[in-house]
Amino acid sequence: MTFQNIVATFAGAFIFPFLIRMLWGKMVENWGNIGGWMAAGFIVGTTWTLNHGLNMIFQTGAWIDMAWAAGIGLFVASLVSGDSFSKGFPDYISALVGGTLGGFILSCFL
Repeated sequence: MTFQNIVATFAGAFIFPFLIRMLWGKMVENWGNIGGWMAAGFIVGTTWTLNHGLNMIFQTGAWIDMAWAAGIGLFVASLVSGDSFSKGFPDYISALVGGTLGGFILSCFL
């Protein structure tokens, strides 16, 4: 893996939780439930297209879903903003398990 691939993969993994943290809550706050559905489509769809469609991230064949990036990124952002470790840890583990399971299921079809 080259240095450029490392930087691009890190940037691609950063974009997803960053957009979730910055936009998702505001969309739900402004538009209610439909805002959550729109956020799911726009945020997840846009970052998936950037990461996978445009090959922004470098994949080595491991089956890891984007939920890993979201889980780790949002967990770290919560810790940096002052939330407690014990409060966010179960969500972090759920994201890792869900991302692994989602990636495995997709790898069975692809």
